[in-house]
Parts: sequence; C-alpha cells; structure tokens
Amino acid sequence: MMKAPDATADGLAQETDEVLLSRYRDEGRTEDFNALVHRYERELFRYLARYLGDPALADDVFQNTFLQVHLKRGLYEDGRPVRPWLYAIATHQAIDALRKAGRHATVSLDQRGGSGGGDSEPSALVDLLVADGPGPLAELQGEERRDWVRRAIERLPETLRQTLILAYFQDLKYREIADIQKIPVGTVKSRLHAALAKLLEMARAPDSAVESE
Repeated sequence: MMKAPDATADGLAQETDEVLLSRYRDEGRTEDFNALVHRYERELFRYLARYLGDPALADDVFQNTFLQVHLKRGLYEDGRPVRPWLYAIATHQAIDALRKAGRHATVSLDQRGGSGGGDSEPSALVDLLVADGPGPLAELQGEERRDWVRRAIERLPETLRQTLILAYFQDLKYREIADIQKIPVGTVKSRLHAALAKLLEMARAPDSAVESE
C-alpha cells in the first residue's frame, strides 16, 4: 500500500520542489502550494525588488507570479526544474507590470540575492569595476559608487541586465538562467560577459555616461 504524504511542515520541508508542484497539479493540496510559496517568498521577492526597484510593486508581482503558478499548474511536466520555471514566470510578470505602468526597470542594490541568502553582494561588483583602473567611478565613495553602479546597470540592454541580476545577484547557475531565458548556456555566458564589458566601459567613460536621463 502506498504511504500517504506527510503533510506536516517538517514532512513538506523534505519534499523537493518538483514533488510538491506535481502533487499540487494532480491533487490540488493547498499545503503543497503554500509550502512552495513559503520556500520562495524571500528569494523570489528579493529578485523582484532588485529588478523592479520598487518593493510595493515587487509584492504585487510576487502575488501574481504564484497566481500564474496556480493557473498554469496543469502545464507543469514531471521532472522539470521548478526554480527556473518560477523565475521565468516572475520575470514575465515583472516586465508586464512595468509595461502597464509605463515604466522601465530601476535596479536596486539593497538586497542580497541567492537561494541561501547569498554570499555575493553589490559591493563586490563595485570593487570589480573600481579595480579595473582609474576612471570616474574610482573617484567616488560609498553610496555614490553604489548609485553609479545602479544607474549603469539600468542602462544595460534588457537581456543583459536580466542575465547579470540572475547570475551575479541571485547566484543562479548558468543552466537555470538558460532555462529561464530559453537560450543556450553558451549564450548566457556571452550575455554575462557582454554585460560586464559594458559596465567596465562605462566605468572608464566620463560621468555623463551614466547620468540619469
């Protein structure tokens, strides 16, 4: 006889994302859905808050993301990695929210990313750009440097900005980013390289290169 799934918090914590979503699709158990929401609420909210630069909008988009997970649960295929699928839905919802609001993404550097709280932090990217050599960024200090980097990231093309945030701040693997953006792993690496190259180019350019428009 098949053993019934453990619906306790500890029991659900032992289940993989894929098991929880497959079972929610098939059985509609709200505890499985709630476990996924709880598992991703901090990680995914941080990504959205960083990408949108607006915590209130990020909260709305987070709620819409899991509404879409509920509505699209029938499309989920067994064994498909859940994290990239969630990030893809969240990214599409974020872009749609910005489009409806007539806005562009405004990057925030205030939250640490990553599924485990994140070891990388915004200051590491600032240090990387400053270490490249003399330029306007090297002459700035503290919050001024962070603001410069934030505005520089905002000026990147949309695809490069997404890749940089997912890889550098969210600590996602190349394969996960490839699944989110539906591109080859090699293209992920190329986009990340191009994003860093453009930031380094701006770091060597006059201050006007990243002035707000």
